[in-house]
Amino acid sequence: LGIGRLVSQGVWTPKGFISTSSVSESGPAGHVKTNGQQTTNNSRVAKGTSWLGVGWALVGLATGTYATVFKGRSKLTENLVALKEIRLEHEEGAPCTAIREVSLLKDLKHANIVTLHDIIHTERSLTLVFEYLDSDLKQYLDSCGNLMSMHNVKIFMFQLLRGLNYCHKRKILHRDLKPQNLLINDKGELKLADFGLARAKSVPTKTYSNEVVTLWYRPPDVLLGSTEYSTPIDMWGVGCIMFEMATGRPMFPGATVKEELHLVFRLMGTPTDDTWPSIGSNQEFRSYVFPQYRPQALLNHVPRLDTEGIDLLNALLMFDTRTRVSSETALHHSYFLSLGENIHSLADSKINTQ
Repeated sequence: LGIGRLVSQGVWTPKGFISTSSVSESGPAGHVKTNGQQTTNNSRVAKGTSWLGVGWALVGLATGTYATVFKGRSKLTENLVALKEIRLEHEEGAPCTAIREVSLLKDLKHANIVTLHDIIHTERSLTLVFEYLDSDLKQYLDSCGNLMSMHNVKIFMFQLLRGLNYCHKRKILHRDLKPQNLLINDKGELKLADFGLARAKSVPTKTYSNEVVTLWYRPPDVLLGSTEYSTPIDMWGVGCIMFEMATGRPMFPGATVKEELHLVFRLMGTPTDDTWPSIGSNQEFRSYVFPQYRPQALLNHVPRLDTEGIDLLNALLMFDTRTRVSSETALHHSYFLSLGENIHSLADSKINTQ
């Protein structure tokens, strides 16, 4: 990836951070993935579907639980998009995850959120036309041999927080942050994707399902059964992703809820009334028997992070949701000072940086 375009003598410059136009004007940008994805070699031309009256030559990318993703190229413009084709069952209609994704993404217009260009509705399917990005953060980490430069860690963290803050300001929780859902293009732009589990929240105490967020990135309050949550649910996942970028390995790769909690407590310390005031009354927590671990210094586990980075990581991984740092506050953390002040004046929409 052309991450080097983002660096000028080791100092952040906005050049290449925001593209000048949408994919429909500028060509290839990246990809979209589905849960339970399975690579396919199918190739076909879309029948009965069009976008702005243009046919698409399609190549199968992945098949998920309820959708198939194709890479499409316009016969007229030669531009690439990703088309998520959602199968509609007559008895059930569109899956609720698809309805959520459409209803939220159509109103989210931000440089660090994947663009939904159009929606194609037929009797048998619902097709979402996204900008195309050819990689995700997990694939990028793999391509680096799980050893990213620390400058790129900082650049990706800022973009992740920037897109997430845009969502949180609009009272939208992503609820499924993980490297596979962060798409990257060859300009080094990072974009939030896969809003199938996202929810718009009316008030912080609204009750939702606790079966959200991939286990490794799920906060302990949700692991312990909390269904009353707000934006802090996403911030824990941001901390786990920051750790993974800086070390090249998942922070808490548990196979079960109990193992996940054990890994969290072994590193961050078993919670007490001081570190998590409400923990004593949590029935789920009381049903487990955990050793009384002392918190370990994160610097010993992430030696490549500087002092400011460790401070931000600790702030993201607070047990108490009331003290877990917000996306807005995290964006202005001293960790990002080396990127320059201009980054905070960038417009939400894509701008011309040429």
